[in-house]
Amino acid sequence: MKVIGINGSPRKGWNSDILLDNALEGAAAAGAEVKKYNLFDLKYTGCLSCFACKRIDGPEYRRCALKDDLKPVIDDIMDADALIVSLPIYYGDAPGAVRNLYERLWFPPNIYSKEGKVASPMKTKVGLIYTMGAPDPKFNGNLAEKDKAIFERFFGPTEVLNVTDTYQFTDYSKYTSSMFNPEAKKKRREEVFPADCKKAYEMGERLAR
Repeated sequence: MKVIGINGSPRKGWNSDILLDNALEGAAAAGAEVKKYNLFDLKYTGCLSCFACKRIDGPEYRRCALKDDLKPVIDDIMDADALIVSLPIYYGDAPGAVRNLYERLWFPPNIYSKEGKVASPMKTKVGLIYTMGAPDPKFNGNLAEKDKAIFERFFGPTEVLNVTDTYQFTDYSKYTSSMFNPEAKKKRREEVFPADCKKAYEMGERLAR
């Protein structure tokens, strides 16, 4: 069992990254081989619409043909049994780095067939972890539902963990942030976030089975 973890946040050691580490720890405890990538360490672009992934009998059929820092990551994901992506929500959507990854994961198997077929359907389990400063995931629309539906079409069974009302700074007095209650944020960090980390750990365990 091979599990790939993707940190889609530019902030290492913070909410999304911590939750991903917990998920990978759970997967490792269940006996999986785990590997982690930090997207913001890599240099790459989104899909360039070269269509090499759809060329009949082409060498890159069903896989992204672009050769940059993301190529080995995509290759690892395509060969894995499970994928876990942990990301913050920015303006109701994923960060650009994650969107670029998704373009290059989702477009290749989406062949232009009138029957709506998928090229080489996979059986890769997926876990999606979303972190947000908002107190309710409804503030971010239907992003999780949309991502889940796409991953289930092209990859496999997908589960979602929403982690809300996150602690953004260690010192709120240094930033323009009057809409937040620093003490309430700190209290939630101390009392609720550990439970979220446990949920992430349990997600990793389930995906590795």
